[in-house]
Amino acid sequence: MLLIDSSHNSLYEIVGFLAAFLTTAAFLPQVYKTWKTKDVSSLSLPMLLIFLVGIILWLIYGIFLNSPSMVFANAITVISATLLIYFKIRYSKK
Repeated sequence: MLLIDSSHNSLYEIVGFLAAFLTTAAFLPQVYKTWKTKDVSSLSLPMLLIFLVGIILWLIYGIFLNSPSMVFANAITVISATLLIYFKIRYSKK
């Protein structure tokens, strides 16, 4: 088991924020492209719903751990995933 020394918490949060920024930023081009093109044909609604539930659980986990980087990243990703779900429902051809 890995024990985290509390004297290194700020270093761990810096790494966490960097990871949070990169993984969250990687998701944003898809949101932007979908918003601009309104093409949702390649988006899977079941995948997006499962992903959203997973991200909400990660957000809750980050809150339990009192980890600002986890809360920040997952809060933004919840918003991004929710937007993609909205776009998928709104712009799907019926």
